[in-house]
Amino acid sequence: MKKEDHIALFIDCDNISANAIEGILNELSKYGFVNIRQAYGNWTKDNLKNWESKLLEFAIKPIQQFDYTKNKNATDIMMTIDAIDLLHTKDIDAFAFATSDSDFTPVVMRVQAEGIKVFGFGEKKTPKAFMAACSQFIFTEKLMNNAAVKESQPDTVKQVSMLKTAKEMRSDTWLVNLLRNALEQTMDEDGWANLADVGTYISNSSSFSPINYGYKKLSGLIKVIDLFDIYIDAESKLISIRDKRFKSTLLENI
Repeated sequence: MKKEDHIALFIDCDNISANAIEGILNELSKYGFVNIRQAYGNWTKDNLKNWESKLLEFAIKPIQQFDYTKNKNATDIMMTIDAIDLLHTKDIDAFAFATSDSDFTPVVMRVQAEGIKVFGFGEKKTPKAFMAACSQFIFTEKLMNNAAVKESQPDTVKQVSMLKTAKEMRSDTWLVNLLRNALEQTMDEDGWANLADVGTYISNSSSFSPINYGYKKLSGLIKVIDLFDIYIDAESKLISIRDKRFKSTLLENI
């Protein structure tokens, strides 16, 4: 995505902490301009009072939705209707849904079917179906932790403690398989692949984000996990990686 791309953000305030919004907007600003910002909820309820100052601070439009029927979430329905309307009436380059509710999985899949990228944000309790449906999914707890460290802990000691260690990441079978599969799909005959190509393949095939492991960029995670040889071109500064098992695999095939 380009920095000038337009992003529409839909916030389910019943299922997202107000403290996460700054981190969400900061993350989305890496990919484009969040020109549509809408927050949904029944604003007559006391549990949404902590959102009021955030709406003003970050220029977010509140959308009032009364609970017409007990135990039925009208907010979900309104968000879905508005998202589909925008899909067909506005020139939007990407959608973002801030929610921990799996009910939004169908609308995310519908947007994705149009070839439009979808960013997801939610708590760690978010059902896997919703996370998997998004182009990229980030835990709001991680965003809030990063913001808290930035404000109150300028020393890097606390920041480092939030990072997943090499041992922790290597024990994550899903992560290791994801990285190695992406490398295999993009490498040349010598086993080397441009890290940018690896990252593109990952983003096209999963909802992975290095932020969920405490790293701002994929390159930082790759260096720490220590599963790959790394080569940096002196002139272009492009990074290439190769599985450290590659040499032994070649010998086995001789």
